[in-house]
Amino acid sequence: MGTPGFVVPVLDALQAFPEVELAAVYTPPDRRRGRGQAYEASPVKQRGQELGIPVEQPRTFRDADVVAQLESCRPDVIVVAAYGRLLPPEVLAIPPFGCLNLHPSLLPRHRGPAPVAGAILAGDDVTGVSLMLLDEGMDTGPVIAQRERPIDASDDAATLTEVLFADGATLLVETLPGWIDGAIPAVEQDANLATYTNKLERGDGLADWCLSAETLARRQRAYTPWPGLYTRWEGKELKLLDVTPLPGPSAEPGLVTAAHDAPIAIGTGQGLLAAHTLQLEGRRPAEASDFLRGYPQFIGARLG
Repeated sequence: MGTPGFVVPVLDALQAFPEVELAAVYTPPDRRRGRGQAYEASPVKQRGQELGIPVEQPRTFRDADVVAQLESCRPDVIVVAAYGRLLPPEVLAIPPFGCLNLHPSLLPRHRGPAPVAGAILAGDDVTGVSLMLLDEGMDTGPVIAQRERPIDASDDAATLTEVLFADGATLLVETLPGWIDGAIPAVEQDANLATYTNKLERGDGLADWCLSAETLARRQRAYTPWPGLYTRWEGKELKLLDVTPLPGPSAEPGLVTAAHDAPIAIGTGQGLLAAHTLQLEGRRPAEASDFLRGYPQFIGARLG
């Protein structure tokens, strides 16, 4: 059970594993996308069809017929990876070896819908992926296996998510035989160590220049690809696509200035934030020097 492209490696790993027979792929119904609002299948559905695996797209598991269809697959185990829906008790009870979920954090840290962004926002040096047994809570089930992954300063949520689910695919096929044989236990999480993340909202990406440059830089990485880090200038949205905090003195929060080796630097509550790549609403992304050639008046501007 899964949806986005970054979990396709999990499907591929299971398909390539000789001890596994994939009975079905579950993914949400096709959605309308783009200007033409044409229906588009999820990447997991597309890959499932390429592999010749039956694909099911229920709108809800509250329908008895949907649950009966799943039961007819007689699954020994259900693997969940970024499916985007909570499974009700009647589904959790179907497979004898449980519903296993790949969660891109080191549980119980960063439970919830945005664990990768949460790790970057928190300034964590290390994150990882957890293989857990689903229960009725939000990422509260016992953990079967984990694998750590250092967070590099160049990582953003998009790149880190892909790497974590690739790690998860390997962890899954390495762990599954031992889990089925009863050789690997499920260890209860310590609820006292739990932290939680919230669903990302569009407004999260609006730059608050009273925050520190370090915090804003982490937000830009955490909110890539969405909602991004953005501000407003001359009545238009301005996306900050590549930024780094600069050591040394700051300027008035929101004041656009220049610094050594940084054609564009913006004052914050602590330090300067160098903006290396910017995109003004309706325009293409531009490097800082190119942006200033088109908008020299940007230096000295005060951003809200």
